Amino acid sequence: MGPPGAGKGTQATFVAQHHGVPAISTGDIFRANVSQGSELGLEAQRYMDAGEYVPDEVTNSMVRNRIAEDDAAPGFLLDGYPRTLAQVQELDSMVEATGHRLDAVVVLTVEMDEIVQRLLQRAQTEGRTDDTEDVIRRRQELYIEQTEPLVEVYRERGLLVEVNGMGEVAEVTSRILDALDSSPQS
Repeated sequence: MGPPGAGKGTQATFVAQHHGVPAISTGDIFRANVSQGSELGLEAQRYMDAGEYVPDEVTNSMVRNRIAEDDAAPGFLLDGYPRTLAQVQELDSMVEATGHRLDAVVVLTVEMDEIVQRLLQRAQTEGRTDDTEDVIRRRQELYIEQTEPLVEVYRERGLLVEVNGMGEVAEVTSRILDALDSSPQS
């Protein structure tokens, strides 16, 4: 977890590889559907371009199907999900249905100015139409309103692992792995 631009996607790949589980990114699923021009992709694009979250029904279905796939049987790492309190409840039922359990919830903390610069840079290098400054700021507002409350939910459950997301990618990866290794949950 963490605000858009905190490095969740980058770090999810490294952490998942380290633990030998798939990284499941809702953003990647959305973008794949957009590039394929599917009906779901067109719907997702509308929300993404406005800096809004894709509706829970769409997101929940995709995640439910994905964690039920064979490669996720030994475990998985979620990137970009859950983002709302309703999705936390949905994830709880998904995890129960598949026999999995949540070991830890990593939250990357990054300064706002750094996030804006990262996302503007990403927009240039990747040609991402959903990374304009207005959209970036709207996503940050949505994160504060809708996703930040999840941090408290997972803190209360004893699953929260907070990691400083500032610095070089390898430094942040090392901090995450160290924090997970020393976490009583994992």
